Amino acid sequence: MRVVRWTADGGRVLGVSFFDRVPPPPARPAPPERPRPKWIKPETEVGGVVAAELLLAGSDRAVIGLRGITAYTNGFDVNLVAVLRQEDRDGRYFHLGFHRESPNEPPAPEFLRIGVQFADGGVATNLNEYALFDPLDEPAGPILTHDSGGGGGRRYEMRYWVWPLPPPGPVTFVCEWPAFGIAEARAEMDGQVIRDAAARSVVAWPDQE
Repeated sequence: MRVVRWTADGGRVLGVSFFDRVPPPPARPAPPERPRPKWIKPETEVGGVVAAELLLAGSDRAVIGLRGITAYTNGFDVNLVAVLRQEDRDGRYFHLGFHRESPNEPPAPEFLRIGVQFADGGVATNLNEYALFDPLDEPAGPILTHDSGGGGGRRYEMRYWVWPLPPPGPVTFVCEWPAFGIAEARAEMDGQVIRDAAARSVVAWPDQE
């Protein structure tokens, strides 16, 4: 409400509003910037590309291929494609194939198992991507996490993030898809190729990493 004061000649003067007398709250200090975990994919890099084309595994019901790698200064993305012989009309295989219902239960046969092994023996799979650890701590070994993806019908494309960069030597990609009759299968790539691509990654704003 604004206070009105009447003058002797019948005029009126508007005084200070009731709410104008309330002082503004003090400015809140900016929240402290949290350090960025070392194992997370950089946000300000344009990665180097490995034009890889590997057929990882196949059966009379499905085929799984690796369709390129994007390497960054601390890890790399693996791009996978799954092609089905029969159309996934209700999206069942997309849901169960790439998303576990519960990390505490054994994976369903429809779940696509993906893993990598480095030349030094380090192993990471999507079976333990939800392992509990402090995000600010450096993990004890390699990690593999689902990054993004999509599709429908007979084709799905998924991206997985792998940390860290592999040491020199072979990198082994492993997959298994029981629901589609695909037993454990392996394919290798020279880890130096991934490391060379990481060296070509462009860091747009080094001060922001």
